[in-house]
Amino acid sequence: MILEEALAELAALSALILEAIVALLVMYGAVEAVINLVGRGFGRFGHQSRRMIWMRFAQWIILALEFALGADIIRTAIAPTWDDVGKPAAIAAIRTFLSFFLERDIEELVPHKEEHTLSE
Repeated sequence: MILEEALAELAALSALILEAIVALLVMYGAVEAVINLVGRGFGRFGHQSRRMIWMRFAQWIILALEFALGADIIRTAIAPTWDDVGKPAAIAAIRTFLSFFLERDIEELVPHKEEHTLSE
């Protein structure tokens, strides 16, 4: 019983650390995006510049989502009931779909280097 409690405490601490990393990554990406917006004079730049700022911010969000998913997996591993498992599982599914669609949008914006190399 003591080992089980210690494992639960370690898992809770690990998930909390991962969630703190998530917050830091999103904040870093947001600050970077705001600095880029301010540095370019907000509306005084073209559509391509706005897309590049968005894409960079989206990359930080995707990275944060991966850490958040890790925290969810840890919390689910020690969950005592199916209700405790179901809620994080639903959140993890939403995060996975969001990450998938963000990555797909980024791939549409940036041409692959391999395609350019093969066509040359």
